[in-house]
Amino acid sequence: MILAQREMLAEREAALSEAQNDAKVRALEIERLKLQLAKARREHFGQSSERSKLLVEQLELAIEELEETQAEEETKAEISAPETAKAQRRRPQRGPRKLPENLPVERVVEPPPCVCGKCGGARLRKLGEVVSKTLECEPRRWKIIERVREKFACRDCESISEPPAPSHPIPRGFAGPSLLAMILVGKFGDHLPLNRQSAAFAREGVEIEVSTLADWVGGCAAALEPILAELRGHVLAAERLHVDDTTVKVLAKMKTRTGRLWVYVRDDRPFGGQGPPAALYDYSPSRHGEYPRKVLANWSGIMQADAFSGYKALYEKGRQPAPVIEAACWAHGRRDFFDFAKLTKAPIAIEIVRRIDELFAIERAINGEPPEARRAVRQEQSKPLVAALEAYMREQLGRLSPKNDLAKAINYMLTRWPSFTRFLDDGRICLSNNAAERALRCVAVGRRNWTFAGSDAGGRRAAAVYSLIATCKLNDVDPRAWLADVLARLPDHPAHRVGELLPWAWKARQEAAASVTTAVAA
Repeated sequence: MILAQREMLAEREAALSEAQNDAKVRALEIERLKLQLAKARREHFGQSSERSKLLVEQLELAIEELEETQAEEETKAEISAPETAKAQRRRPQRGPRKLPENLPVERVVEPPPCVCGKCGGARLRKLGEVVSKTLECEPRRWKIIERVREKFACRDCESISEPPAPSHPIPRGFAGPSLLAMILVGKFGDHLPLNRQSAAFAREGVEIEVSTLADWVGGCAAALEPILAELRGHVLAAERLHVDDTTVKVLAKMKTRTGRLWVYVRDDRPFGGQGPPAALYDYSPSRHGEYPRKVLANWSGIMQADAFSGYKALYEKGRQPAPVIEAACWAHGRRDFFDFAKLTKAPIAIEIVRRIDELFAIERAINGEPPEARRAVRQEQSKPLVAALEAYMREQLGRLSPKNDLAKAINYMLTRWPSFTRFLDDGRICLSNNAAERALRCVAVGRRNWTFAGSDAGGRRAAAVYSLIATCKLNDVDPRAWLADVLARLPDHPAHRVGELLPWAWKARQEAAASVTTAVAA
């Protein structure tokens, strides 16, 4: 009886422990779902520039921590559970439900039983098999490719013939195109400085000096200049551009100084344009208006940007070939009002933010529509809201002191009201300059890792590679695969057909080849 009671008590303790662990796991799951809901609401309703709200990156980090804690608790519960409970307990599935079909499969057959586990008989016959799949990753596979060119002697004239030497992405370089693409994307796409990449390679048994990697990066930047020139021409052929800039620390004698990375984004997708999206970065040692004026010297069209004074020369009536049309960013104008509404609960700021949000709601509904359709909706729905907002701001401005910060925010918009309201009469104009701000996000993330550029030449080189990688991302192209293929093709590619190697043209060719292969296989 004592043994039976002890066994019963042990079973109850195990069941209680399992119930407590299940309750803890469920509580963690609830918290994780709450965070995911908050993240979804933030992405759907919030603005990317609102620093007072929880940022998406912070929410993702919190979700990741909760998922790790949940997995830890589940594993502890499974380890401590009795054997009988382990057989009945089924752990919820983790990871992708469907494994990628493009990966190679390595088949491992476990040794079969020699005798029956129950009677010990040796007369066994196979009924089938049970397959369990595991996703595995091995270290990068390094290899040396030897290109053999056989020599032949002519029996008639005794001359020697051999095939021509293959072209290299970098003259006299021994790095293959895939390795070079990995280094470029690692530095400018994944924000891994060359010293970290060199250390990672050494751990894998391949020691490459940082100076050698730097030589390769410089050589690639020079080799890719024809594609960059073609990309520049495509961007500057746009009817409308998004323009913005951000700071970059540049190494100087005994200190650092502040340079600038500018971005010019062509994205016709919001108004149903057929031109592929692209981004062009440019470096300057300072934030002076001469640098964007130099890039846009022969361009005219609609420019969406902030109120930087250096742009004023572009808007002058006598400018050649034609004045640039200014389109202000409503997200910039809204930002100060949102800060006042969040921090001081100012009723005027809250009301202005509410009215501006109504305009953004209309824009989300017409995103991707043709220009005329967008203009018609704006004239019908947005124009009355804009007129009412102007009247409200002018009325409130008369009640505020000119030195009041809220009055300054209102004046910022009212003094530029024609550029803010230009979107009502032109369906090509977007309500915000977020396309340029998104393009600069990679620079903001990267400078936390590489801290500063080594020189002005390094800044210009970074701008060139950023242009190529950002354009790949805008066109849903894997930058590493594109760079590897382009670096291999470029030395022997005709100069007048460089446009065929641009990311969108490359993607179309890859998709066409894949469809032909699928049709042949079928």
